[in-house]
Amino acid sequence: MLELLSPAGSPEAVVAAVQSGADAIYMGFGGFNARRGAKNFTDEEFDSAVRYCRVRGCKVYVTLNTLVSDREVTEAVKLACHAAEIGVDAIIVQDLGFARVLRCVLPDMPLHASTQMSIHNLAGVEAAAEMGISRAVLARELSFEQISMIAEKSPIELEVFAHGALCFCHSGQCYMSALIGRRSGNRGACAQPCRLQYSLGGRMDNYPLSLKDNCLVAHLKELEKAGVACVKIEGRMKRPEYSAIVTKIYSRAIHDGAEPSELEMQQLETAFSRQGFTEGYFDGKKGAHMFGVRGEPDRDVNKLYNSARKEYAHSELRRVPIKFFSMIKAGEKSRFAVEDQQGNKVIKEGPVPQKAENQALTQKGIYDQFYKTGGTPFLCSDVSAVVDEGLFMPSSVLNEMRRSLLEALSEERKRPPVRKVGKMPKTPVDVKVLGEPKLIMQISSADQLTEELAEFSPDYIYVPLEILINNPAAVLPFAKKGAVPVAVLPRVITDDQMPEIIAMLSRASAMGVTQALIGNMGHIRFTRLSGFDLRGDFGLNVYNSDTLQVLNAAGFLSATASFELRLSQIRDMQKPINTEIIAYGRLPLMVSDQCIIKNSAGQCNCQNPVSLSDRTGQIFPVMREFGCRNVIFNAHKLFLADKQEDYGDIGVWGIRLIFTNEGAKECVRIAESYTGKTDYVPNGLTRGLYYRGVE
Repeated sequence: MLELLSPAGSPEAVVAAVQSGADAIYMGFGGFNARRGAKNFTDEEFDSAVRYCRVRGCKVYVTLNTLVSDREVTEAVKLACHAAEIGVDAIIVQDLGFARVLRCVLPDMPLHASTQMSIHNLAGVEAAAEMGISRAVLARELSFEQISMIAEKSPIELEVFAHGALCFCHSGQCYMSALIGRRSGNRGACAQPCRLQYSLGGRMDNYPLSLKDNCLVAHLKELEKAGVACVKIEGRMKRPEYSAIVTKIYSRAIHDGAEPSELEMQQLETAFSRQGFTEGYFDGKKGAHMFGVRGEPDRDVNKLYNSARKEYAHSELRRVPIKFFSMIKAGEKSRFAVEDQQGNKVIKEGPVPQKAENQALTQKGIYDQFYKTGGTPFLCSDVSAVVDEGLFMPSSVLNEMRRSLLEALSEERKRPPVRKVGKMPKTPVDVKVLGEPKLIMQISSADQLTEELAEFSPDYIYVPLEILINNPAAVLPFAKKGAVPVAVLPRVITDDQMPEIIAMLSRASAMGVTQALIGNMGHIRFTRLSGFDLRGDFGLNVYNSDTLQVLNAAGFLSATASFELRLSQIRDMQKPINTEIIAYGRLPLMVSDQCIIKNSAGQCNCQNPVSLSDRTGQIFPVMREFGCRNVIFNAHKLFLADKQEDYGDIGVWGIRLIFTNEGAKECVRIAESYTGKTDYVPNGLTRGLYYRGVE
């Protein structure tokens, strides 16, 4: 049966979710979770919540699913160890390096790959499994057909996001909040810029990035049949009543096989929606119909919330089946026991029974007393009693024994499993870089591959795979100057798109290209099988030394440090692998399966440039990527040509200049600046986050 995973952003929300039928809850603890804005929990509240759930048979998954810096790893491990010690059932992680550390420190603790890992194909699931992860949360953009294909061959459990807010960008690949306001989504501080108004050339009355909430309550049987292990409800930032309402409806659909009624669908919409719900990704029908905004709350929402609160706050609805045993024999101390379905058992001795003077104790009398488990987390399913004739025991004694047994069983169920504790992995060995950083240029259009740009003799030229195979001659001037061509793969490649990518890789290989730049762990296997050596792109979110070690162990030639890091943090990282930084360009803010271009024009028109503008007048270029996806780029160009003293001594192997919508002449002028030929500075520059950092 599908596991129902519900959000718990506060202690009250724990009660709301558990009492409403959640099989498991997920909750934040400390500062390393992707909803730092939720109330989260103090140590005492967290411990109490875990014990509360364990008694009632509800699993607890703790979210430590943000990127972790080198200086934070020790504190994050401390939190994980405490969570393991008190009995959480799994830890949800995003950071590849932190996952490596936890596998060493807590070798038998189940790890779940967060949706922030951007797992969107079978190879990504298999890569997670190789890292020791036991469950993968799939990307929210996948269709049912794609989910089914992955589930059929997955070596580990799969979790699917079933209800709640949809991000415009692929999770883990959104840098918009960080770059425009220093609030990193990868660090749990997203400011939700996708919910704001933007202009697409008209008035400022458009919400082109705001998607409706997902709702798959009508498709749960399909998901279970496909082999999905768990469905997840989003909402740790929402009120406890929301969690209760949505959980109850989904629980009925899963556990009772009940199709949601018209009233229940209305309740879901009243609880929270953005002009209704969408199944667009699930059914593969993307488009403008998937967009919506949050209007005025339904006037009946308070009535609905009050009703939900009364139900979960004043009742013990979560009942664990138990069995009682009793043996009452003449002249011997009475014996009682209680056992749950997991094998937890408590045995207690009672007083020696008296000889009955009037009414003797019977089996029915014992049944009547021990079945009275109302108001407790337990439901008596059976009572087994052996009673000699002619004996008496007061009802008060039996009631006290029942109460004592249940208290002891509660304590037994609270007892956490004993987890193995290992050692921190060895610190990665720093490979010192000799000489000046390598000069790397990355282009976005064939028009930028000019002989004038090649004259600057970059060490590497990164070219999108599609452009590379369609314009092989354009790369020759760079190769003649000694530049190594590297094929840049899209950040998102679903299983149905993989044959096309593999075919293009084959053509690139025939051209003599031997290296590829990838930004997702799910792209390692098929790229390597195509005969390519690998370099790591920014999409891998390299935020600490341990992630560099993961990529080093995976055989990467180089890796790209996250541009959410400060230069000082990059300097202090141990670099067991050649490490590059992005030193110029419009940094990518979002990559989406939605097409702003089509939604704006009403038709496919990828050749015409499109841009978003916000209320401050900032212009964000939008460009097509493989698979008719869109990438939104920053309004300002990262520029560090005049800061070479700052990045020249931080131990990086290479600096990358990314050209996006610049014309050929502008590319040359930027190259002149970075090679010291001129002091040209572009308009609208930014230093990115290399000096400011993120929250």
